[in-house]
Amino acid sequence: MLKGRMIPVIIPAYNEETRLPKVLESIPDFVDEVIVVDDGSSDGTYKVAKAFSEKDPRIKAIRLKKNCGKGCAMREGINHSSGDVVVFMDADGQHKPGEIIKLVEPVVSGNADMVIGARKGDVSQRPIHRRLSNIITTRLIRLKLRQYVYDTQSGFRAFSRQFLPEIESDRYEVETEMLIKAAKMGARIKEVPVSMIYDPSREGRFGIRDVFRFIGALLRF
Repeated sequence: MLKGRMIPVIIPAYNEETRLPKVLESIPDFVDEVIVVDDGSSDGTYKVAKAFSEKDPRIKAIRLKKNCGKGCAMREGINHSSGDVVVFMDADGQHKPGEIIKLVEPVVSGNADMVIGARKGDVSQRPIHRRLSNIITTRLIRLKLRQYVYDTQSGFRAFSRQFLPEIESDRYEVETEMLIKAAKMGARIKEVPVSMIYDPSREGRFGIRDVFRFIGALLRF
């Protein structure tokens, strides 16, 4: 609990048995609950989360029978969460749990309704097509919102419960959907700089289908 506000953290996870332990070991003490949603992994992700839940009562391990996508896992996490300021973070270790405080502080202080962890690390290692796609998608979202958001695709975010949108998307377009919906709800959106630990091995998870899903979300919402 932070300043009288309950803080749940939702972590969608897919095949992250090797990276997830470091994330869960570093969750700050003020976090009230941690909901790990195993999105139909084929490795030991759920076993890892379950083992941590047996040691730390704050941690809940949920397992989906089949892989249905990041948005689907986040939606399931919301259904099992309680609390006032809801935080989302990835399970792959690219976000530092110690920086959760940067996201929740503006919300509990009444200065923001949604806070995005803006990644400003070196992305020169990323393939050129990913860098270009990020630039294009970010500019399109800025035009849609009519406001400047530096990192529109960051999965490290915090929402005041009253401005937490209902998730309809199942996959990676979920970040776009939630940002657009929160803006339309009148949320005060703030960005704070956060660290980024880049892992090239994760690039293969985002494909051409996700580009079309993003375009669909941009038009739909």
